[in-house]
Amino acid sequence: MNYEQTLAYLENLSKFGINLGMARIERLLELMQHPEQRFKSIHVTGTNGKGSTTAMLSAILTASGIKNGMYTSPHLHDYPERMVVNGQEITKDEFAQAITYTNKFVEQMLTEGFEQPTEFEVITAAAFYYFAAVGVEYAVIEVGLGGLLDSTNVIIPEISVITNVTLEHTDRCGSTIADVARHKAGIIKDGVPVVTAAKGEPLAIIKQTAAAKSARVYVKEEDFSSEFQGLANGKQQMFIDAGGFGQAEIALNIIGCHQVENGAVAVMTALLLGTKESRITLQTIKSALTTVCWPGRFEIVPGSPVIIIDGAHNPDGARVLRKNLDLVFPGREITFALGILRDKDVAGIIRELIRTTDTVVTVQPLSYRAATPEEIAREIEARHVEAASTIEAGIERAKQLAGSDGLVCVAGSLYLIGEARQIIFNK
Repeated sequence: MNYEQTLAYLENLSKFGINLGMARIERLLELMQHPEQRFKSIHVTGTNGKGSTTAMLSAILTASGIKNGMYTSPHLHDYPERMVVNGQEITKDEFAQAITYTNKFVEQMLTEGFEQPTEFEVITAAAFYYFAAVGVEYAVIEVGLGGLLDSTNVIIPEISVITNVTLEHTDRCGSTIADVARHKAGIIKDGVPVVTAAKGEPLAIIKQTAAAKSARVYVKEEDFSSEFQGLANGKQQMFIDAGGFGQAEIALNIIGCHQVENGAVAVMTALLLGTKESRITLQTIKSALTTVCWPGRFEIVPGSPVIIIDGAHNPDGARVLRKNLDLVFPGREITFALGILRDKDVAGIIRELIRTTDTVVTVQPLSYRAATPEEIAREIEARHVEAASTIEAGIERAKQLAGSDGLVCVAGSLYLIGEARQIIFNK
């Protein structure tokens, strides 16, 4: 298959939707002779921040001279974004080759009478194959959904990372935060250390699960900590204390108060890995975090007006986004281009993000699950609210309402910001 044929193949697989479970991916990887066992790994889950933390860890490995792969989802623009080696996305041709190779074994599964693997399972297996084929030493693997029954949970990592746990994916992971925590804790393996910034009941569940598996847990505010020290030269200054593993002042290239926590988790994980990998040092960690990028997460686009692009898509993410807006742009009026999926907590996101003094233009993200602009607009109490016919029209209208000296924030869904970035950067 070429790249266009690969896209058609994956689109056809998407009709099978999300189907949690391990039997299909385990059989598929068995037929592929277990490519996931041919490199070491770090496994990352969490409600928010797992993508940023994954990007930081991959950057640290690259800066340390360790060939590594990074697997994330969803993509913002194109599928190859999900598979990165040493900071470089694989090409469309390489992506198509990996999917084509994997499909041979999918066909074999089907002849055996197995259920059709999902799109995510096929892409996950293809990523493992590709990383093994190009000889990465490590792969940083981001969980797709939850953890316990996620396709990525076939790996036995060097370290398991759980950034935080709040209520999400209640249709898949259970209706309580304890249920969600049990899914996140599902990535914990026997004897494999865990790094987490979870708190409260989720932390108790993580500790309980880890104890049953004889896995040491390193907890933020117990074993390591971080402190925001201000913004300077377009970077976030912070101090990290990892106890006996070391201390460091770090200039982090990713802005946002939540990234102070994510940065601490990444640094603690890297220092822990550094006890076995001498190439990882405080200097390589500091160097990596000075330049690391993670598009669409409090991404500031200079111009007239200034545009902030953020993938916040749950109430906790929306709360952090609002805090960051107030921190970096205190007292400024904000015009939002807002799009949310219908199966998210629409009211909760709006409650945390939008104030009565704001201006809001609602748009529809590129997903069959998206709420219509009119549905979102009806939930909002603000100074001015209107619905736009397209994402491009909504962004242009938000810029017009904000004025050349104003601020526009595009937020509400990862399925919105990918298209938004193409519109904004192609102008």
